Amino acid sequence: MPWNRPLIIIVLVLLLALTWWRLPSSDPEVRRSQLAMGTVVEIVAGGLANERLEKAVSAAFTEIARLDRLLSRYQPESDVSRLSAPVTEVRVAPETAEVIALGLDVARRSQGAFDLTLGRLKGLWAFEEDTPRIPDRAAIREALDGIGPGALTLSGQLVRKRAPSLMVDLGGIAKGYIVDRAAQLLRDLGVSYGAVNAGGDMMLIGQPPERPWRIGIQDPRAKGSVVATVQVSNRAVVTSGDYERFFLRDGQRYHHIFDPKSGIPARLCQSVTVITDSVALGDALATAIFVLGPEAGLDLLADYPHSEALIIAADGSHHASPGWAASVVSP
Repeated sequence: MPWNRPLIIIVLVLLLALTWWRLPSSDPEVRRSQLAMGTVVEIVAGGLANERLEKAVSAAFTEIARLDRLLSRYQPESDVSRLSAPVTEVRVAPETAEVIALGLDVARRSQGAFDLTLGRLKGLWAFEEDTPRIPDRAAIREALDGIGPGALTLSGQLVRKRAPSLMVDLGGIAKGYIVDRAAQLLRDLGVSYGAVNAGGDMMLIGQPPERPWRIGIQDPRAKGSVVATVQVSNRAVVTSGDYERFFLRDGQRYHHIFDPKSGIPARLCQSVTVITDSVALGDALATAIFVLGPEAGLDLLADYPHSEALIIAADGSHHASPGWAASVVSP
């Protein structure tokens, strides 16, 4: 998907429903997008000579591809595929161990609202296939048997599963981790400002010269409309919502964010947007808060300094963390 350069660049991210924009720069910039991790990944980089920018962006996409091969459940030799085989322990790569360690921390602090062991349940609902479905209750109960924060343990790079049938799914955190790694590589290669955006999981690097990064948070019930605009630098912005992947059946909305206690789509929120220090953490927190709902979700967020959130509850009411307003700007 090519980039263009109107007076004000506006990118509408359909998958996670964020917008981001700024004025074009007179400095050299590289803007590139390609398919990766099942979505469109967009990278903007500036602050160096054009040749160095091109090399930095190419290196970032190479790193994205490498980590996707390691962390995707669709890659037959990936760590995630090996973890979902009928075994009880797997030695994984350092990167995989890092993702699992963060996921287990959020799982523990959220009392299981975020869960790395929902692979069987997600397979039942088939949201990533052409025809998602509603499983019967017996199948859901079976898929939930043995899951939870204690179902996985990590010792160094050795992951142990409580039962061989447990299926690990890092979809709620791995994409964010990959975005973080790509953004850090850009920094290491001297990029002074830029952005990595994977279907709405965003890391904003530095500050562009003409105008700072601004992110519009989509109204979950009015496509193309925003409920707030935030201004950030060197921060991650992540949104989870019930409008990203869903279907309607008998007037009921069924979406892809599951409550691990019930095995059905969580019902307490329409969307959750988190601003924090890493996209991986933002991914996990946004999912956990969506499941917990506004009150318990804000309690969880208090465990993570430098993290803020806007929660749109199921009834459409807005609930924000104490520091959220500091990032909000007028359009």
